[in-house]
Amino acid sequence: MVPLQLLRENKNTIIESLKKRGFDYKPAIDRVLKLDLQRRQIQTDMDSSLSEANKLSKLIGEQMKSGNLSQVESLKEKNFDLKNKNKIYQNDLNEIKKSLFEERCNIPNPPLNNVVKGKSADDNEIIKEVLKLDKTRNKLLSHWDLGKKYDIIDFELGVKITAAGFPVYKGKGAKLQRALINFFLDKNTSEGYHEVQVPHLVNYHSAFSTGQLPDKEGQMYLIEKENLYLIPTAEVPITNIYRGITLDESRLPITLTGYTPCFRREAGSYGKDVRGLNRLHQFDKVEIVRLEKEDRSLEALTEMVDHVEKIVNELDLPYRILKLCGGDLGFTSACTYDFELFSAAQNKWLEISSVSTFENFQSERLKIKYKSKDGVKKNVHTLNGSALAIPRVMASLMENCQTENGIEIPGCLVPYTGFKIIN
Repeated sequence: MVPLQLLRENKNTIIESLKKRGFDYKPAIDRVLKLDLQRRQIQTDMDSSLSEANKLSKLIGEQMKSGNLSQVESLKEKNFDLKNKNKIYQNDLNEIKKSLFEERCNIPNPPLNNVVKGKSADDNEIIKEVLKLDKTRNKLLSHWDLGKKYDIIDFELGVKITAAGFPVYKGKGAKLQRALINFFLDKNTSEGYHEVQVPHLVNYHSAFSTGQLPDKEGQMYLIEKENLYLIPTAEVPITNIYRGITLDESRLPITLTGYTPCFRREAGSYGKDVRGLNRLHQFDKVEIVRLEKEDRSLEALTEMVDHVEKIVNELDLPYRILKLCGGDLGFTSACTYDFELFSAAQNKWLEISSVSTFENFQSERLKIKYKSKDGVKKNVHTLNGSALAIPRVMASLMENCQTENGIEIPGCLVPYTGFKIIN
């Protein structure tokens, strides 16, 4: 959430920035600042009253020692009234804090200056496009037809076992899936990202702290008996490793990577966009996460985008990079770059990675701080990115690398698969 001090000092700038998202958040911000003012006033009054009560308690002790009992009863009555008054202050303060917290949760992250205003994905900026298509090829098979032809992905079996959106990978398809995971992890660790294995279930506080709740509650699977959520992305458990911790400045940056399955209900999705591997309820993804000082945040974002592009380049598939407009930004993001691979048979682009900076929006909830050399505690800046999401990489690879003899494997993956073609 947006830090209160930032709202107090930069109210108008933040209101203007949030207009890029297509909504006017001025009324919400005004409510937050009004509640904040009330909270501070009540806190000041309560502190003054508590100070007076402490002085009275000390005075009562002194009067009792001196034997001046005639004054003691009167002082005790005043002290009793102050204690009741402080209870009222405390109750009022608790109510104000609760309302303030709830109002702050409704305000998204202000987009960075370089994010353009826009309403939807149609307004996103294409930063780069690398299209390597053989225009002479026709009658290309879709990845779901290829999966059936070579018996490497079984969508019907997934429906039998679970439901639609839970495919079964078989034979060389399963090995290609594993190869992609290991390739992505190795590329990340070679760049200094430290690998972690994290739980696939998180509690409410973890999901709330990274911004999935309450914003995406309808998209998450909840195990009600234990009140635990299946993770929608490894970002949630990885970032929560440092929740509530104050780091020494010398420990930054912290760079982490991890592989997990991801689970999303994808409520409201329908039609051709959900066919095959386009949109699944369970899929595998490798994630990168960074904790940075605020003065390196933008540089770190550029480094992450460059890193993901290097991986995509090695796959030698048609890709493009987009910078999301304000209207297409996620609730917690201040700036996001999407990577997309081209699906040759479907003639459409498929998102395979989102690289985002949240600045101090997540860390305000997570309470991740660092202590600078001069002893000042500051919020870290958090960033994350998919490096990469597996299913759509598989879809694009299968469709773009199909030949009359089978699906040729990109050279960078052959050491991981142990085979050069699926036939």
